[in-house]
Formats: sequence, C-alpha cells, structure tokens
Amino acid sequence: MPERPIDLRSDTVSRPTAAMREAMAHAEVGDDVFGDDPTVNALEERAAELLGKEAGLFVATGTMGNLVAQLAHLGRGQETIAGRYHHVTLDEAAGHAVIVGTSIRTLEDRADGTLEPEAIADAFRDPSDVHEPITGLVVLENAHAHSMGQPLSPAYTRTIAAIAHGRGVPLHVDGARFWNAVIAQHDAGVSAPDLAGPADTVSFCLSKGLGCPVGSVVVGSRAVIARARRARKLVGGGMRQAGVLAAPGLVALRDGPEGMIDRLADDHANARRLAEALADMDGIRSPGGIAQPAAGSLDPSRVATNFVLFKVDRDRAAFLASLRARNVLMLEYAHGQVRAATHHDVTAADIDKVILATRDALADTGASAGAIDRVGAPG
Repeated sequence: MPERPIDLRSDTVSRPTAAMREAMAHAEVGDDVFGDDPTVNALEERAAELLGKEAGLFVATGTMGNLVAQLAHLGRGQETIAGRYHHVTLDEAAGHAVIVGTSIRTLEDRADGTLEPEAIADAFRDPSDVHEPITGLVVLENAHAHSMGQPLSPAYTRTIAAIAHGRGVPLHVDGARFWNAVIAQHDAGVSAPDLAGPADTVSFCLSKGLGCPVGSVVVGSRAVIARARRARKLVGGGMRQAGVLAAPGLVALRDGPEGMIDRLADDHANARRLAEALADMDGIRSPGGIAQPAAGSLDPSRVATNFVLFKVDRDRAAFLASLRARNVLMLEYAHGQVRAATHHDVTAADIDKVILATRDALADTGASAGAIDRVGAPG
C-alpha cells in the first residue's frame, strides 16, 4: 500500500480519531427534527456552555451555519457589512443573495484580520432613504483566513459589537476556526466566552482543526437559535438520527487531553516551525496580499494559528506538482499564494519531511515568473 501523503491543503482533510469512530458506533440516537436525538442535544448544550451562550444548533457545514445565522438575523432586501475577503462574501456560492435575499457591503480587510471600526460605522445605510437597503447585520471572521489565520481579540470584537448594537444591529462571528483563535491567545488569558461574548451569534466548525468528519455549531440566545433552527429546516438541514454525526463533536469538545481543543497548540507550533524553515529558503517570498503586505521574505512571526501562506518565485503549479511527487500536498491559494494548513494528522516528524521536500521541489522547479493571482479560495 502506498504511503499516505502529508496533506497540508486544508485542516478539513483530517480524519476522525479512534475515539470519534468509537463514539459514532455507539451513539444514542433519535429524530433530531423532533428534538429527540440525545447526542445532538448534548452537543448543542456543550457548545453553548463552552462559549457562554444560551443555546446551540448543530448544522451540516460551516457554510450552512453562516447561512442560517443570516436567515435568523436578516429580512429580505437588507444588507450585511462584512470584509471583502471574508468567507461569507467570497466562498459561499452567493447564498446571502440566492437564499437569504440580501446584499453584502464589503470593506477592506486589514493585515491583522480586522475591519476598520470607523469604516464599519460609516458603512451603515440611511434607513430613511428609500434608495438604500437597510443594514441588518455585521459579520467578522475569527480566525481570519486571508490574513494568514490572524486571531481577532476580545477587545476588538467588543468594539465592533458596540458599533453594531449602537445601531440596533446584531453581530455574527464566522468562527470556522474559532478555537484556533482561542488557543492562539490562550497565553494572554483569553477564553472562549471572552471571544464569543460580544457577538449575538457565533458559528464554529467541528470538521476543521477539531478533526471531526462533519459538522458545525451555531450558538446564541434561545430566541435567535429558534429562528436559526427553522432556517436550518428551510435549507434542507433537518437531519434525523444525526447523533452518529454529532458524537465526534462531543469527543472533540472534551476538556483537556481527551479533547481536541488544547492540542491545537501543536498545530500552531508545527505551522510556525514550517514557516521558520521556509523563510530561510531561496525561492520562498512574502505572501503579499493582506497576509503580509511588505515585499521580501516570509515573516514567520505572522504565523499565529495553523496557516502558512507564501509565494514562490517560480511556476506555482510546477512547484506544487513537484511537492506532490514527493508525497506532500499544498494548495493553490488566493493572491498567487501557496497555503499549508497544519492539523492533527500532521506530526512534527511530518513537518521535517515537508521541509526537505520543499527544498527539493524548489531546486527542481527553478526560477520563473510565478503564477496568476486568484481571489477566491476554498475554506
């Protein structure tokens, strides 16, 4: 049997642990649409408890989580304020327009993953002007993918929540990698309720850094989660004996070494070590874009979570093909970048192999004009 590739394309490629598979096999189930699945109910309660919210909702995907949150908060014809490079803007098949029936007013994302607070305040529409849509929601992304996974702080989140709430508008946090943002700020004393507290709803993925095979959870007040539950049914997300899918989430959200949250620090350390090695290689340069605006070398200090973004001064497709021939997978990313995302299936020993393979791939491909930039990128 051929050796399994070291797959750094995304943390979505991680496989469920043995404990998750065991939990799936023995999950107690019921009909979740009737509210009768005890495993789903336990997962929703656990997620809400961890983030300091009243209620939770298990959904199939992160995109569905953001979609039902929008449906819970917005009326047709309203408008969301979000970043130009946010996932909800770029990578969700225009669900905000097709399904929710709303527009997005986009602002420029900054290198630290934030939006300028003054720009958010200025982006609110005049509700007395019949020509303009009514602003109904503000969205933040935490951690922020296109800035190389930068975590947003509780203080910043509070600032944006105050702006939104001052205008009578809710704040939703797309926290696909919310737990990476928590762990990245753990040494500063940041907790999950600190980050989630200012927001009206937060969605987070179970199927990324937490290693589950499927699923996300949306948390918020009981009233807004009741609306989101109705929205989940509307978009076809009312699953039946879903406990077999929710069971891995309960494993992932366990405290301490039995769960998957604390170990995200290992992914961050592996990503930083990879970035430090890449920064010393001829042919690796700054990712540019909003990840690291300055020209020159890759700055490893910007690797705060599990993303490493960089450019190569040769043909990007040839470089990635050369890596693939060495059993290492990375991803063509936005702005002409390459992305390497660490996760629980990638060990420290794997990083050693990736470093060697990258040196060899750079030597094989030589210098060239590079690749054409693309804006969109997978989650």
